[in-house]
Amino acid sequence: MKAIQITETGGPEVLKIADVPTPTPGPGQVLIKIAATGINFIEIYFREGRYEAALPFIPGTEASGTVEKLGEGVSGFSVGDPVASTVVRGSYAEYALVAAEKLVHVPAGLDLKLAAAVMLQGMTAHYLTHSTFELKAGDTALVHAAAGGVGLLLTQMAHAIGARVIATVSTDAKAELARGAGADEVILYTEMDFEKETKRLTNNRGVDVVYDSVGKTTFDGSLSSLRPRGMMALYGGSSGAVPLFDLITLNKKGSLFITRPTLNDYIATRDELEWRAGDVLKGVAEGKLKIRAEHTYALKDAAQAHIDITSRNTTGKLLLIP
Repeated sequence: MKAIQITETGGPEVLKIADVPTPTPGPGQVLIKIAATGINFIEIYFREGRYEAALPFIPGTEASGTVEKLGEGVSGFSVGDPVASTVVRGSYAEYALVAAEKLVHVPAGLDLKLAAAVMLQGMTAHYLTHSTFELKAGDTALVHAAAGGVGLLLTQMAHAIGARVIATVSTDAKAELARGAGADEVILYTEMDFEKETKRLTNNRGVDVVYDSVGKTTFDGSLSSLRPRGMMALYGGSSGAVPLFDLITLNKKGSLFITRPTLNDYIATRDELEWRAGDVLKGVAEGKLKIRAEHTYALKDAAQAHIDITSRNTTGKLLLIP
């Protein structure tokens, strides 16, 4: 099969197409023929060597496709079934293995490209709004990077629940995207202090929850934007790692809560995985959840895809199509 194989870590140029053996499923595994692979920053970290992996390796984790072959002991799936997962190791390829327990069915009729595009970001938005801080109608949420992949999905989910969404973005074009997703108020953080504006919009009360994927540059302002006993859900760090700080700060700002969640801990059981993936995929299939996936690349163009995603000049999900 054709695959992207990394034999040495480095820049995008190390993403080279190669002919490698098609894997064979072992007990509990499923071989899928990949229809689309989601491109995520974690693959860049592995490519650069920030995250360690034994060389050579095929990058990738998130993909959709059809079942090609079943390993011993696998039940619940049949050859030809449309499926998706966020733990398809080596998904920059034409075929890849996945543990059956981490694989979910894709609703009939749903474009597999959309399924690949929404799995990781959609389930992240789902656990943030449904579990980390379970939003209710009438709650107010501050959503940073609201025009990003997770931000747009999170905003849609929060709006559907009936929460008030205050979104932060960097440009007028991104502001329109956030409003289109259901944001009630949009703050251009490049033109105004988001903390002061958030306090003004909440009559100095503060928000119930901040969903923050930015990290270093927004952390202090995010904490100060919370109401007493509010929660900060820090689920990313696109601006860098948050410096060490004294936990007494949480006391002084109103007995605040803070968490640094990750998707794996919110899909640790089969029931949770099926709940989150089911809600997300059904939402896309029924048109209730909109996903942007207009940037597609051939497998041989994986290096360009990495260049484009790190440039931050694209919007929506980037996909590799074998």
